[in-house]
Amino acid sequence: MPVPSRAVFVRRLGLQDYHATWQRMRDFVERRDADTSDELWVLEHPPVFTQGQTGKPEHILDAHGIPVVQSDRGGQVTYHGPGQLVVYFLLDVRRRGFGVRTLVDLIEEALLEVLASWGITGTLRKGAPGVYVDDAKIAALGLRIRRGCSLHGLSLNVAMDLEPFSWINPCGYEGLQVVQLADLLQRHDPGLFCEAGERVVEALLARLV
Repeated sequence: MPVPSRAVFVRRLGLQDYHATWQRMRDFVERRDADTSDELWVLEHPPVFTQGQTGKPEHILDAHGIPVVQSDRGGQVTYHGPGQLVVYFLLDVRRRGFGVRTLVDLIEEALLEVLASWGITGTLRKGAPGVYVDDAKIAALGLRIRRGCSLHGLSLNVAMDLEPFSWINPCGYEGLQVVQLADLLQRHDPGLFCEAGERVVEALLARLV
C-alpha cells in the first residue's frame, strides 16, 4: 500500500558513530522507492569534525586528535559531540514538491520557534544557513539532495563541550562564536537534551505532516 506523501517516521537513535550513520543514510536513499516512508533520525555523535563539500583544510586549525570526516553534505567544517542534538532528514522532497531552499527555510523556522518557546530570540544570516543568538551560532545546517531525496540535516548545541569549536573556523568563519541552550537558559540538568529533542521534533513535524 502506498504511504501518505506527508507521513514521517521518527527514529530516536541515541549516540551513534558519524561515519556509520552517514553510510546508513546513503544506503537508505539508494534503497528507497516511491512507497518508502520519510524519516527523521534524532541522535548525537561522539566527537568528530566534519567537512562539507566546500570545506577547506585550513579551517581546521588543530583537530587535537579528533577524527575529521570528509562528508558529502553542503557547507564547510563543523563539530559534533555528545550533548549536541542532531536531526537528519530522510525525505523524498520531490514527492513533497519542494527543493532544498524550502527545506532550509522550514528547518530554520522550526528552530526559531523552538528558541522562542524558551524566550530566546534567534536570528538568521543571509547566505549563512543556521540560527544565531546575538551573533553567536547555536544551530548549523548541512544538507544534500540525491535522487530527489534529502539526507544530512541540522545540529543544535544543547549541553555540550564547546571548546572544540575554538579549534576550527566554524562553518568557514574565522572567530565565529558559538553558544548553547544550557548556558542561555542556565540549565545544566540532564533533562534538557531530551526536552530540546522533543520540542524540535514537534516543530518540524508541524511543518512536514
